[in-house]
Amino acid sequence: MERLILERLLEWKNSPYRKPLILKGVRQVGKTWILKEFGRRCYENTAYFNFDENEEYKQFFETTKDVDRILQNLMLASGQKITAENTLIIFDEIQDCPKVINSMKYFCENAPQYHIACAGSLLGIALAKPSSFPVGKVNFMQIYPMTFTEFLFANGDGNLVEYMNTLDVIEPIPDAFFNPLAEKLKMYYVTGGMPEPVLMWTQERSVGAMQTALSDIIGAYERDFSKHPDVKEFPKISLIWNSLPSQLAKENKKFIFKVVKNGARAREYEDALQWLVDARLVYKVYRSTAPRLPVSAYDDLSAFKIYPADVGLLRSLARLAPTAFSEQNRLFTEFKGALTENYVLQTLAAQFNATPRYWSSTNPPYEVDFLIQRENDIFPIEVKSEKNTTGKSIKKFKEIFPEQTKLRIRFSLDNLKLDGDMLNIPLFMADKTDKMIGLALAALNP
Repeated sequence: MERLILERLLEWKNSPYRKPLILKGVRQVGKTWILKEFGRRCYENTAYFNFDENEEYKQFFETTKDVDRILQNLMLASGQKITAENTLIIFDEIQDCPKVINSMKYFCENAPQYHIACAGSLLGIALAKPSSFPVGKVNFMQIYPMTFTEFLFANGDGNLVEYMNTLDVIEPIPDAFFNPLAEKLKMYYVTGGMPEPVLMWTQERSVGAMQTALSDIIGAYERDFSKHPDVKEFPKISLIWNSLPSQLAKENKKFIFKVVKNGARAREYEDALQWLVDARLVYKVYRSTAPRLPVSAYDDLSAFKIYPADVGLLRSLARLAPTAFSEQNRLFTEFKGALTENYVLQTLAAQFNATPRYWSSTNPPYEVDFLIQRENDIFPIEVKSEKNTTGKSIKKFKEIFPEQTKLRIRFSLDNLKLDGDMLNIPLFMADKTDKMIGLALAALNP
């Protein structure tokens, strides 16, 4: 399957400022496959070291900080060849190896000629710990679930991707492209973007295998909950995780701890919730009090929404059967459009490399689904699950913040169009948001 992050990895390889790379991402998102495929395509050979399968390799990092000696020991123990410049060295499952993580400082300073990439399950948890970390001595890269664009490639629909890539003006999309893209998006809601379920559907065309793959991934996540250092947090993490469909089925999707468990209090569950955030299993979307910079300065830390890392995982957690795929637009509207919001959120997070915010006010109640920062501008985003696209909240937002609102954005099943300062993007074009904003701004300011 084609993953677009391979282009960014190639930029890393060729950068004169390259440092050892840490690839972050949720479990089962394809980190190991990506690094091995990158090594196969772009290097003469790949030296792969898995510290979970071969725990004895950790000792080489505990006895010395001399990188030449470390590499010599690894080569002798594994029989793998390592040459500077021509070998991609992969250190996998390093989450429980603080000495390996710390050694990246010495590889960066004393052996920059070696190309090293690291990965691991729950690596975000390890990196969140206050330990000796090589600050400034590593490059980070985040890998997300497969985008809808990558799903289309995997499904043999490269012609649809090519068509969307050629769009350089905001005008209605012909039905010959619009209708199949909308249908393929339903498929994506069913499979999500985790590589194995996508593979089971696009290659095997097996709904059963796809469902099993999703269930296995969720099962692996739930087993990971027990890896929290405080065993008392394990049931709390499970309760939060299993409450997600209920949280998102509400009209007001603000996270409420009492939905997790009757009588639950924030202070009792905040560590468990933070574990899920650090593990990249969920997005924590804060309420913003105003569309101003820096964005984090206007976060209301007491109000937030929680979404799973992938729309397919949410569908599976919610026990929504794949048969909904054939029921007109039910998938888009299911439990208050939560699947649609989750899909839009994950594509925005991947494009803009940051978690969006949302905005709301009370008396009377208004809510804008997401706010994103693009360069030094902040844009309000409304997510609609169908073609009924009248929204009072995004209109009110502009009334309150006229100077900060250069462009309003709506995702819906309506066609691509720019109506005054309202840009409507069809849901299946969410991966092209950044480009569409650029085109819209150019049209508004010729």
